[in-house]
Amino acid sequence: MASSRYLIPAAGVVVLLVVGVAAGLYLTDGPGSTITTSGGSNRLVQVVAGENFWGSLASQLGGTHVHVLSIVSDPNADPHQYESSSANAQAVATASLVIVNGAGYDDWLLRLLSASNNPAQTVLNVQKLIGQPLATNPHFWYSPYYVNDTVKAIYKDLVLIDSSNAGYYKQQYATLNASLGVYNLRIHKIAQQFSGAPVAATEDIFVYLANASKLNLVSPPEFMKAVSEGNDAPAQSIVQFQQLLQGGNSSVRVLVYNQQTVTPLTQQIRSLAAQNQIPTVGVTETVQPPDVTFQDWMNAQLIALQNALNAQALGK
Repeated sequence: MASSRYLIPAAGVVVLLVVGVAAGLYLTDGPGSTITTSGGSNRLVQVVAGENFWGSLASQLGGTHVHVLSIVSDPNADPHQYESSSANAQAVATASLVIVNGAGYDDWLLRLLSASNNPAQTVLNVQKLIGQPLATNPHFWYSPYYVNDTVKAIYKDLVLIDSSNAGYYKQQYATLNASLGVYNLRIHKIAQQFSGAPVAATEDIFVYLANASKLNLVSPPEFMKAVSEGNDAPAQSIVQFQQLLQGGNSSVRVLVYNQQTVTPLTQQIRSLAAQNQIPTVGVTETVQPPDVTFQDWMNAQLIALQNALNAQALGK
């Protein structure tokens, strides 16, 4: 239950919602929603996720007993450069569960949590959950192992927050795990068929997935990290990358690029890959389109990767 200091007039709610929509908010339900059961009306558990990949998983776990707000979901925005709004602050202050990615990816959300200082809420910081240092690759949702850990943690948090519906959450957890098995199986198949295949990526967003699928990510780490952080890549790393692409199929089978952070340098790398008949596969930092599930989004990207690897294997 939110304290009275967070209550605002109805007109203020309308204004905040308009601001929220303009900022690219992705709402899976209306704020303050209720569900009606045979026993009457129960208030939904309010959940805020910094990004829609964790929000999608939380929504599937909570089902009809939660309202999930995923703040970052705009397909045309760079999540690294996101700036929060007053609507975000209001949602975070009153949420029962807040899911933070961590590792510098959504520091704006940590600042909102610090400002609201709500001792009654539960905060799940994925970086801390999986025991990773602050200065690390923050794209944890591309690791199936970290995803499994996070799903389990969200499930446990929902049970603690809303223990009266523990049986329902247990059923949702089993259903979600079965659904996630489809994309996990595709990762396993890629690993079986293409283990050790050399691939490149413009950013370190692909590192965890490359490791899980046993692909050999050969692009210079300094290049990937710099582009991911919005910095200039070292000159030597650019030369190394170009040489890898000019080696054709013997050096790089597929180039993976981030569709949400396009720069002149990444465009140049993509053009060079095309000139050398190297297939390219686009990935995104947030679930796209925003209305599909996390696992459908991931599976679609994996199918594109699998098809590109197959095309090279067949010499097409």
